[in-house]
Amino acid sequence: MELSASTFENQTWQNLACLNQDLRHKEFVGCVFKKCDFSNSQFSDSAFINCTLVDCNLANIKVDGCSFQEVAFENCKLVGVIFNKINTLLLRWAFKNCIITLCNFSLLDIRHSKFTGCEIKETDFIKTNLSGADFAKADLRGSRFQNTNLEKANFVGAKNYFIDPTGNKLKQARFATPEVLALLVPFGIKIEY
Repeated sequence: MELSASTFENQTWQNLACLNQDLRHKEFVGCVFKKCDFSNSQFSDSAFINCTLVDCNLANIKVDGCSFQEVAFENCKLVGVIFNKINTLLLRWAFKNCIITLCNFSLLDIRHSKFTGCEIKETDFIKTNLSGADFAKADLRGSRFQNTNLEKANFVGAKNYFIDPTGNKLKQARFATPEVLALLVPFGIKIEY
């Protein structure tokens, strides 16, 4: 199915291969994408409104100026995506069981974002507002949190995170044992069991 029009409403695409495509300035409203491959495609200045992406490959997509309003990503692969220049007006998105690797969410106000059950590896959250965000059951190996607002964020069931309490805001953030002990690493404290 071709994506040559500029606006798409209530359409469903399955097994669509759109590698290295120029999909700038498009608007997708109420659309569903299943098992689609958009690797290395250009989505700058496009808008996704009330859309769902399931089992999609979004590796190295370009999203400068892209808008995500009520968008759900499920079991998607996002590698090398630089999100820090997206359009945050009316931003509301959720990532569930996704692989998010080498991505950049720095400098964004993405409070209340959901990253449940995701593998989030080597990803930057530097100077990001993640207050009220949900990282439940996420694997955060190698991801960086610096000068980040994590107030009221949920890390219950999350693992492999390194968050310096002196360099991030953690008031009322939720953690579970034994992973919460990782918050003591910056202090050089030795914990014996």
